[in-house]
Formats: sequence, structure tokens, C-alpha cells
Amino acid sequence: DVSSAAFLVVAALVLPDSEVRLERVLLNPRRTAFLDVLIAMGADIRTGLDEPSPEPVGWIEARSSRLEGVRVAPEIVPGLIDEVPALAVAAAHARGSFTVSGASELRVKESDRIAALAEGLGRMGATVEEHVDGFTIHGGRRLAGARVAAQGDHRIAMALAVAAMAAEGETELEDAACASVSFPEFYDLLARGCAEGRRARG
Repeated sequence: DVSSAAFLVVAALVLPDSEVRLERVLLNPRRTAFLDVLIAMGADIRTGLDEPSPEPVGWIEARSSRLEGVRVAPEIVPGLIDEVPALAVAAAHARGSFTVSGASELRVKESDRIAALAEGLGRMGATVEEHVDGFTIHGGRRLAGARVAAQGDHRIAMALAVAAMAAEGETELEDAACASVSFPEFYDLLARGCAEGRRARG
């Protein structure tokens, strides 16, 4: 699912000397707006289709990138609402400001995702301004390890885990296991990717 893939894509973008290729990803154009936002931010991302129908299935490649903040317009938010937590992590590592508006639906997901992101990323040193229907992140500073909480929300758990990977120092993530609701293999894939990266670099 592309919503799960988003967290692995962002991990590759924000970690130094990293890259990832994800196979067999559902690439329905109505669900891939987050890729357009990341590319607008300067992300080194490529995609391709293996099976165009009945449901588009293909691959995504992403590499470490120097990101810039952008403004996400309300009219495109419905097409990336589930990927906003992943985008927030990318925004924390981007130069300049990143703003999402028209996303009040985030207030009534498994958690209040706007508040949860502001609290979690804020504890790690990001500057996050909450708005009624979104947020602004002033990025460009390296995050620091902290004690943060997933608040029972699988997407917040995955977002904060990716943020922790790129942060300096250790992070303790409360209720991390809730990521298994949508992505049971998530932490194993992150650990395997990091181990393979270390071997590749010698």
C-alpha cells in the first residue's frame, strides 16, 4: 500500500547516503499525490509501472536528498491525507517552511494527528506551529532523540520512528507496537535496511 511505502521513502530521503527501491507498490494516481509533494521539495524519486491494470502496480526508488519546504494547497490534501505524517518528517529535515492547510480531517483520525505530530516532533527539536486545519514546520535543524508517544496511532508511530532514525541520540517511542495495525513488518524492514546499508558502506 502506498501509504505504508511513504514512510520508507521518507526514511531514504532524510538519512544520509541512503536509497531504497520498493517493489509491488499500488500506484493508483489518486493515491500518489504525496510523491508529487516530495518531488516539489527536491526529492530524488523515480517510479515505474509493472502492471497498469486492473490496478496500477509498480516500483518506487528514493535516494537521500536536500529538501526544501513547500506549501501544500488544500485542494490536493484529500489525495495525501494518510501520508501527511510521513511528509511532516520530511518537512522537519527540509530547509525553510512547510505548510499544510485544509487538513482538519487529521484532527479526527486514530489520534489528533496534528497535535500528535506537533508534540512528538517538537520534543525532538522541530519547530511546529499548529493551525486549526493543519500545521507549519520550520525545518532545517537536526532532530535530537527524545521520549515521544505514538498515542495509539499507527501512522504517528511510523512517522516518529523514521524521525528517530535520523535524529542525534536515542529516542524512546511509547506504544510503538501500534504500527502493526497497518504494517506489521515495519520495524523489521527498517532494521534490515539499516543493516544492509552499513554492510554496503563497509
